[in-house]
Amino acid sequence: MREGFRRTFRDIRLLDVLLAGALTGLGYVLMVENVQVADDEVASQVAAHVMIHPMGSHSWLMLPVFLLAPLSVLWWRRGVIAVTGVALAVMILHDLAFGWVTRCGAGLPLAFVLAYLGAVSLDRARAWVALGLSTLLTAAVLVVDATTGFEPFVLAFPIVLIVFGIGRAVRHRTAMSAELKARTLELQRLRDERVALEVAGDRARLSSQLDGLLRERLGQLTTAAESGPELDRSHAKALFASIEADSRATLDGMREIVGLLRGGDVALAPAPTVAHLDALLARHTRADARLTVAGDPRSLPAAVELSAYRIVEHLVSVLADQPDSRVEVGVRFDDHALEIRVDGLVGRTADLKAAVARARERAAFLGGSLDVRVSRGRARAVAQLPVLA
Repeated sequence: MREGFRRTFRDIRLLDVLLAGALTGLGYVLMVENVQVADDEVASQVAAHVMIHPMGSHSWLMLPVFLLAPLSVLWWRRGVIAVTGVALAVMILHDLAFGWVTRCGAGLPLAFVLAYLGAVSLDRARAWVALGLSTLLTAAVLVVDATTGFEPFVLAFPIVLIVFGIGRAVRHRTAMSAELKARTLELQRLRDERVALEVAGDRARLSSQLDGLLRERLGQLTTAAESGPELDRSHAKALFASIEADSRATLDGMREIVGLLRGGDVALAPAPTVAHLDALLARHTRADARLTVAGDPRSLPAAVELSAYRIVEHLVSVLADQPDSRVEVGVRFDDHALEIRVDGLVGRTADLKAAVARARERAAFLGGSLDVRVSRGRARAVAQLPVLA
């Protein structure tokens, strides 16, 4: 039973509760007025042309029946068309059961809200169905309305269309923003791949240089050594001194090239660094984002700087983006490693596995590691990136 209750209210959000609560409150106030209004007061209002028809009922039953319509808005995320159909059926039942009572004050806002929700959440074909049902709901609200009658329908229907158009415009804008974000992420991925290819190309070039240097030096040393037996003592001593000097020069060249291969000075295209993390947090999240830096901050190899930035970017992208959420990012500069910590609530629709996979690939590219733990909707990630001197 408890599981069924949870399934019933699983997809309801706070905004849905507030929206349905406001519409239900309007309906409650209006229906109570219908029940409590005196017939002589109604007659005077009809005579003064404030109302067009005497009240058809004062039954308290009209209250719970009417409230079924706005309460159904709680479940609009599961199916706007179904919710609008339920509201229309309830309104028709209310018309038939209680006749001439005032409904416009709560019924019209309900119809406008459902028209907007249908427009903003459905594809084009189903959105038109939702618009048709919202139009019928508007007609059902006004057809036996004691205060206005059906004549205001010529004004209410254009409002339904306007609200519907606003909803479609919002949906189109949201879709464009999502597409733009997806393209931005794809461009970032392509740029990262280009940087990785450049790094690999530089390393291949340096490896080739190291191989060529070794071949050249070894050839020279071999030639010099082979001529040693033919020399007298003084010339042989000079030859050995030359071999020693050349050997030291070869070792120095090897150390320089190996240092480059380990990522010390490989030239990269301009890319974000650890210093840009504060701007990243300010730009990509509305949550309370906090960045702390510990250790001895310093410039790191470009590949480490970029990977650290991207790891934080991937992880922050799946954390809850709400003003009441909190995202904590910590960076620690150790002697031989850069430690990155990211902590925050995971967004309900976020693809955490994909983001972690991308971030883990980044860490593995440098021979590092990424550990992620999720508990009660909160993700805690710790990345270790080696910093080779």
